[in-house]
Amino acid sequence: MISLKASPKTSLVDEPVRIQVWGLPPEQIITLRAWLQDEKGKIFHSRAFYISNTEGKVDLEHSPATGGDFQGVCPMGLFWALKPSTPLLRLIKRNVIGSPFHVHLEVYSHVELTPFPKEPPAATTSVERWYASPGVQRLEVRQGRIRGALFLPPGEGPFRGVIDLFGGIGGLVEFRSSLLASHGFAALALAYFGYDDLPKTLDHIDLKYFEEAVNFLLNHPKVSSIGVGVVGISKGAEIGQAMACFIPHIVATVCINGTIFVTDQDLRYGDLTIRALPYKIEKALITSSGAIDCSHMYGDPRDPAHQDSVLPIEKSRCPIMFLVGENDLCHDSVLYAKLSQSRAEKFGKKDVYLRSYPGAGHLLEPSGSPLCPASLNAISGAPVLWGGELVGHCKAQEMSWRETLDFLHRYIPCSQRNKL
Repeated sequence: MISLKASPKTSLVDEPVRIQVWGLPPEQIITLRAWLQDEKGKIFHSRAFYISNTEGKVDLEHSPATGGDFQGVCPMGLFWALKPSTPLLRLIKRNVIGSPFHVHLEVYSHVELTPFPKEPPAATTSVERWYASPGVQRLEVRQGRIRGALFLPPGEGPFRGVIDLFGGIGGLVEFRSSLLASHGFAALALAYFGYDDLPKTLDHIDLKYFEEAVNFLLNHPKVSSIGVGVVGISKGAEIGQAMACFIPHIVATVCINGTIFVTDQDLRYGDLTIRALPYKIEKALITSSGAIDCSHMYGDPRDPAHQDSVLPIEKSRCPIMFLVGENDLCHDSVLYAKLSQSRAEKFGKKDVYLRSYPGAGHLLEPSGSPLCPASLNAISGAPVLWGGELVGHCKAQEMSWRETLDFLHRYIPCSQRNKL
């Protein structure tokens, strides 16, 4: 009798799952398939082929996939390779507290070439993948102008505070904040357009809005009052770097595949205005699939005409870590990060760190997340290439997520002081 086991049955999405099959004939070719249904009813699925050993077993920690969506020893490959049955969708968990993703695992005793087999599997099991650990609390935030959701770990604190920013997707994206809270941080998922009563689209970046969010965290009774960190991706990384340059009490910043300059919308902070560098749509490359490569739409950042838009990283009083994918097809993020680091060193700032990952694309997310090489852009409605090679990208997510957590723990102080 063929048996399929996945353990643990319940885990955070950034934790590994071990998959084993036994009861097979020796050297039996099998197909392992994974699938889940997202909150909108869309199916994401993956599959890989394996050959059982002389004992009739397959253990993904040791057994190499011979084909399918990946090859070689990839213990988490079935999770990494989950792709949408409807093209150009991105897997995003919205209800991060109330329910997990249920990932269904199936084994077939042959090579199954169809993505949705008609005949029943030889064995099945399922696992729950949660985005928040037990006891994490979600609080809706509507204070002053700021809109978002605050995630608090269980206990009285004080906890290290982090502001979490996403990019052009807009709205309120919470899955990284709930995971940060699961690792001991008080994480504020901060919306800044396309949510509630905030502007539907951006016409400029008002840094005072983000300073208001900083002060909100610092004054929260469960948050350490010394300073807060920032994690941002894409446009959120650009804003995070600007926060580090100008807003007091930012003590650590993680910039994921951002730029070196202000782009698209002017940045304002009181009387200060940094003019944005507009993207040049005529530089977009359209692939045979119809998706757009945007990585060169801002031109050469070393052009003297662009210098008024460059963020003055030397003004930052906190450590900054750039995480960049070498296969990013949205930004030339490796070049941008290297130039930012060089500028910092030129002015004597030594605490700027760069982590560059071969094969990784733009959407570097917490470990265990599947690769999303392209998806529809919510603003333009056009498909955009994010880049990334399956194994390289997902290994980079494992490394970058650990480095993010370590960096925030190291540089955000956690001790009680008088509130501001």
